[in-house]
Amino acid sequence: MEVRPNQTADNSSQQQRSQRNTAATTQKKPPASPNTVDSSSVSQRLQKELMSLMMSGGELGVSAFPEGESIFTWIGTIEGGKGTMYEGLSYKLSLRFPMDYPFKPPLVKFETTCFHPNVDQFGNICLDILQDKWSSAYDCRTILLSIQSLLGEPNPESPLNSYAAALWSNQEDYRKMVHKQYFAGESFE
Repeated sequence: MEVRPNQTADNSSQQQRSQRNTAATTQKKPPASPNTVDSSSVSQRLQKELMSLMMSGGELGVSAFPEGESIFTWIGTIEGGKGTMYEGLSYKLSLRFPMDYPFKPPLVKFETTCFHPNVDQFGNICLDILQDKWSSAYDCRTILLSIQSLLGEPNPESPLNSYAAALWSNQEDYRKMVHKQYFAGESFE
C-alpha cells in the first residue's frame, strides 16, 4: 500500500506562507498621509495662483510676486481700501509658503510698519484664516484681500497692539497715528 502526502495540507501551508509574506510586505510600507504633498504639485499650485493674481489682483488693490528664485517666498502689496483710515497707503508684506501648502497656511507678515489693532510691532498679523480657520480652498488672492479688509475692519477685541485697539474708538487720533507711523518710513527689518 502506497502512502501519498496530503495534497490539501501542502497547499494550505503554502497559502499561509504566501499570506504572511504579503502581510509583512504591506506592513513595511508607511501609510500614505492624506495631507502629503510633493513640492512639484505645490509649485504648480503656486504658479497657478500667481497667474490668477496677475490677471485680476491689480484692479483689486492687491498684488504679489515671488521674491528671487523661490516660488515659496513672495512679496505682496496691498492698497488701503477706499473710505478706510488706510486709503491712499500701500503696504508691503512677506508671504512664506510651507512645503505642505495648501494644507497649512503661509506665514504672512507686514514688512511696512502698520499701526493696527491686529498687527504687532514685528509685523505679525492676527487673522483667523492664517491660523485656526485656514482652509486649503484659500489662495494668495484670498489672503491679501482678507488682510486688506482687516485694515478697514479691525477686531479690537483680539488685539496684538493694545494701544491701537484702545485708540480705534477715536477715529481722528487713530488716523493721525496711522499716518504718523506710515510716513515715518520704518519697516520691520
